[in-house]
Amino acid sequence: MQVWIYENIFKLTQMLDIFGKAPDKQQLVRIKYMVFVLCLIPLSRLVWMGFNDDLGANPVEFVERSTGYWTLFILLATLSLTPIRLLTGRVWQLQLRRMLGLYMFFYACLHVITYLWLDYSFMWPDIIKDIIKHPYVLVGSAAFLLTIPLAVTSNNAMIRKLRDRWKPLHRAVYVIAILGVVHFLWLVKKDLREPLLFIAVLALLLGVRVYYSYIKPKKKA
Repeated sequence: MQVWIYENIFKLTQMLDIFGKAPDKQQLVRIKYMVFVLCLIPLSRLVWMGFNDDLGANPVEFVERSTGYWTLFILLATLSLTPIRLLTGRVWQLQLRRMLGLYMFFYACLHVITYLWLDYSFMWPDIIKDIIKHPYVLVGSAAFLLTIPLAVTSNNAMIRKLRDRWKPLHRAVYVIAILGVVHFLWLVKKDLREPLLFIAVLALLLGVRVYYSYIKPKKKA
């Protein structure tokens, strides 16, 4: 499934390169529709596998891992939009940021609900013990709690209401991303390739931001 989605994202990137310029309104609508559908595929896959009893020996763990993986994947995709602007000068892709951010929150909610409901049946004493016992759960919980104010304030009304405070608030997304990759790294016990790949991608994205925000202006000065 991951390979299929990567291939379709690559095809989407190729399609955008053909434009050579910002897409027009109709093309942008098609792009948004394609991204919307792509983001629904992981959930559709889980539903399909559930109906066909194909979630493995531990279905709850499978769902937890899958929803957590796609939460982090979509989060990094969201964070890539600004570096793309900095590197290419294109700005139209920033119009996808809100949709991707809300999808990230959606999968994060599924991840947390699976943990609280299916894994622990809302047995709060056991949940608290698990958080204390496993630091990766604490880190993941902190990351999720930080996503809530971002989701609540993602609409135009809140943007107008918060004004200059909106951007500083939404910079918490970088903290969320760091906590997210640490959560993934500490969770995985043997094969560290995927969490290390996520860490490398996040480091690259943050590196681009740091270079264009701090290093490049100093060189010009």
